[in-house]
Amino acid sequence: MAIPRRRHQHHSRARRFLIPVIYAASTFLLVLFLFILILAPSPNDDNHLRHPRRYADLSLGGKGSGNEIAVSPFRVKISGGVNNRDLWSSRNSKFFYGCSNASSKFAKAQAITRPNRYLLIVTSGGLNQQRTGITDAVVAARILNATLVVPKLDKTSFWKDSSDFSDIFDVDWFIKHLTTDVSILKDLPLRRGQIWTPYRMRVPRKCSEKCYINRVLPVLMKKHAVQISKFDYRLANKLDTDLQKLRCRVNYHALKFSDPILEMGEKLVQRMRRSSKHYIALHLRFEPDMLAFSGCYYGGGDKERTELGKIRRRWKTLHNSNPDRARRQGRCPLTPEEVGLMLRALGYGKDVHIYVASGEVYGGEETLAPLKAMFPNFYSKDTIASKEELEPFSAFSSRMAALDFIVCDESDVFVTNNNGNMAKILAGRRRYFGHKPTIRPNAKKLYRVFLNRNNMTWEEFASKVHTFQRGFLGEPKEVRPGRGEFHENPSACICADSEAESKMDWGRKRIGKGNVAKKKDNNDAKKDVEAVHDENVDYEPEMSDPEYEDDVDSPPGEVSLSRSQVEALSNETSTDYDPFTSEETELDELLSD
Repeated sequence: MAIPRRRHQHHSRARRFLIPVIYAASTFLLVLFLFILILAPSPNDDNHLRHPRRYADLSLGGKGSGNEIAVSPFRVKISGGVNNRDLWSSRNSKFFYGCSNASSKFAKAQAITRPNRYLLIVTSGGLNQQRTGITDAVVAARILNATLVVPKLDKTSFWKDSSDFSDIFDVDWFIKHLTTDVSILKDLPLRRGQIWTPYRMRVPRKCSEKCYINRVLPVLMKKHAVQISKFDYRLANKLDTDLQKLRCRVNYHALKFSDPILEMGEKLVQRMRRSSKHYIALHLRFEPDMLAFSGCYYGGGDKERTELGKIRRRWKTLHNSNPDRARRQGRCPLTPEEVGLMLRALGYGKDVHIYVASGEVYGGEETLAPLKAMFPNFYSKDTIASKEELEPFSAFSSRMAALDFIVCDESDVFVTNNNGNMAKILAGRRRYFGHKPTIRPNAKKLYRVFLNRNNMTWEEFASKVHTFQRGFLGEPKEVRPGRGEFHENPSACICADSEAESKMDWGRKRIGKGNVAKKKDNNDAKKDVEAVHDENVDYEPEMSDPEYEDDVDSPPGEVSLSRSQVEALSNETSTDYDPFTSEETELDELLSD
């Protein structure tokens, strides 16, 4: 009997020992579980990665590949930043409208066009640079009281596009729509039954109305047909109001794409609309040649410096770059990751659909990975159209650019990553047709925000982005009339509701100030918008439109052609007059889009 009693005592002692151990272990596991729950990221967070080029391999569906990733303390919200505005429309757009009709003082073309006076122009660069040239050519012909011959497109430059005017634009619509403004012919008429060669010349950049009258008109009166080559930005930014409105009639109404381009472009837009009610169009502009020209550095080490440096050496006129200074001054395009962060901070969530208009992105899929991770609904014309559908356009850079132009123009929000020609043309067009949201990064201010983002919370980051992007969202009156390029800010062609000033909402009320007078609040907000935007409005990034004046001794608008000069030009045996060098040609070609 003693043996069973001892066994019973042994088991009792064991139970008394095990119960506290099990209790302690359970308590520890419970505390550990609660600790993990506290530290785990919210299901509303997108983990942002520490290294700019190491990202989770995410497909368009947003599923990870299982690759190991390093998570930064800075976490990106799936739903975006705190937002108090409509993401898909401009606040005060309903009070403004495009107005480009001629005044009663603007004479009809038939009344002012002189016989035997023909102007021919040859455009320069890609699609959008050529578009500015065509628009300004119509106005130049009007200034000279001349008949315009349908402009010739650039076929020999960087873009190597053999397209004619009629391949890109509806030439019959162009001529008919401008009938009352300028006389336009498809070809230079025969002279005494024979083809004749027009007198060739150049004009300075930003040539004013007086400049054309002094420089071109005397030659045109003598030679009767003048061809101006490399016609881009050859007309002054500031002109008489009626001439500015003519610019708008050409750019926004007369220049209609040809039927094949329009039909394909509309298909692309419809496919974007089928996938989502709203979409963003992003002109990424992160191609190797653009980065090389900008002289910026993106952390790719010796490989990046060697590759982009080799491309940069193509342009002999470029000086040695200072990447840090260029970045501080806002001259560098944002990386795809930074564009995504900016959009998320402005309130655009992970479910937003993005159409990307871009050429070859430097770094390829590795560079695009963070943007695709934040916005997995990521499209381009190559992903929403078949190779067979794009085949008629794919060999022509301007026609492919025209398709992107249409999708960007029709988008609910257009985002530009530089201030080049496409950005300016579309910004002006979207202002004219209802101030559709157009976001241009305030790169100068955002630089430090991106640089220090790992030292702040997401809420702090989003708040700073909101603050610095005020005045860069495409709202009415962000840019004062007459400031910036006219093609970007066609203020002479935008009219306001007669009661617009009293009806407009200039922004949110100040927090914590109680019942502040509404008028005072609106005025303060309006001043803030103007102050923020004016900081950069006169600054044209070097990469987008460098101003290399052709004739430094004779500034446009202050030149005169003496009688002896006119006679000397008239007696020239050569048909060429080109007092300007063409060293800037390749630079402008690169920057045209």
